[in-house]
Amino acid sequence: MKRIPRTLLRLALAAASAVGTAATAHAGSLLDYVGQCVPFARAASGIQIYGNAWTWWEQADGKYERTHQPKEGAVIVFAKTPRLPFGHVAVVSRVVEKRVVMLTHANWSRQNGERGHAEQDVTLFDVSRNNDWSDVKVWYKDVDGLGGGVYPVYGFIYGHAHAAAELTSRNPDYVGALIDAYVPVSGEPIAR
Repeated sequence: MKRIPRTLLRLALAAASAVGTAATAHAGSLLDYVGQCVPFARAASGIQIYGNAWTWWEQADGKYERTHQPKEGAVIVFAKTPRLPFGHVAVVSRVVEKRVVMLTHANWSRQNGERGHAEQDVTLFDVSRNNDWSDVKVWYKDVDGLGGGVYPVYGFIYGHAHAAAELTSRNPDYVGALIDAYVPVSGEPIAR
């Protein structure tokens, strides 16, 4: 499998930024991206699907492998909900353990008061009853921990190309990811 050349990735991110939203005009790296989750996930994963995030699951049928098991470089597809009217897509940057992964995505938490920024190696915790990744909690920078919401997920899409090297840091905080997932914020138990 071929890696996406860095120049092509920059061009794709710049083109995505120019379309639709008030995004940064020239992204120097994947992590400099500011914009919507869909162009970011497409550039970071190499998966060539377009349209609202929640539609990726059905669009992937017959084109890409769809599964309920996370792996590095896979795109996780969040369902459309009242809180996520367009769904959400993110790329798995590390698998920490059976129910905890790290993901890299855009347009989730606020940074400097605005949405759209890329975030690297944030905790994603499987809280589904059957351990099948159908319901998750996501680390939310605004509260410096797992957010209060549980989000339904369709599953993971495996791409044909290598994911971007910038998906994860050289020394991701596995311990932090486990603490985020298993130690409740504000003393309340985490729903499982």
